[in-house]
Amino acid sequence: MTILARASRSLFKTTSPKLARGSMAFSTGMKGRVGFEELTAGADAEQIQFMKEEIVKVDEKDAVLGPISKKDGTQPRTRRGRAMDSIGHSWLNLPFVCLAHIHDGILHRAFSVFVFNSKNELLIQKRAEEKITFPGYWANTCCSHPLFTEAELEDGVGVKRAAIRKLEHELGIPSSTFAVDDLAYVSTVMYKAASDANWTEYEMDHIMFARADVSLDNVNPNEVEQVEFVTRENLPALLEDSERKLSPWFHLIGARLLPQWWDNLDAMLAKDSADRQIHDYR
Repeated sequence: MTILARASRSLFKTTSPKLARGSMAFSTGMKGRVGFEELTAGADAEQIQFMKEEIVKVDEKDAVLGPISKKDGTQPRTRRGRAMDSIGHSWLNLPFVCLAHIHDGILHRAFSVFVFNSKNELLIQKRAEEKITFPGYWANTCCSHPLFTEAELEDGVGVKRAAIRKLEHELGIPSSTFAVDDLAYVSTVMYKAASDANWTEYEMDHIMFARADVSLDNVNPNEVEQVEFVTRENLPALLEDSERKLSPWFHLIGARLLPQWWDNLDAMLAKDSADRQIHDYR
């Protein structure tokens, strides 16, 4: 049985009407049916399309439970054939990548890549205003989700393939720049953070380091507004800068874990970490 088949079977065992009713409140005055169009009204068209991608639902040990599927995929249902939240809204035709980020969110796999140049400076980005979650916030080099595909589910290398794909999509860094072995797995962080009243990130975040002098001539303006290199010495000032909004995952990692990793950067880049502890910061 393939990874996809096993995970799909697991999804049907673990998704329940109780879960659907209890964790998906939508902050709006609307009563009755709430559709995808209402939820994303006014959002950027390109970003809406990415909300329809299939990503990876996991448990608290990062075991794959199944896909969080596209708009036409499987939805959690009550006996009446529709998912209901705790305040009586009816969820119809919502992509599960969208449901994964609503209100309390659904735990799903993510990654955060930290790319350093030959001077050991860290490349950071300011997320575009078009982003649906945390628009205009500064974050690490690249952060996104692996897709529910065989290539990006594969143990050990799936998240690395996803990272290479998104480095090209967001920052224009050609996929040929990095082989999977050029990305070093560092650790995994589990966190939950609300972007606003409607959108939440609830992620099992795989952290990876890489080093290269990359070209930034083709940054995608729909994803990234600005890029900058930061030195190790300037990290504390960045974290304390009240003029910048920092994404919660970047601030968390930057304050609690990044300093000691950066101080031992050569060793961290040399090989994948053997430490598989999940740091739970919820």
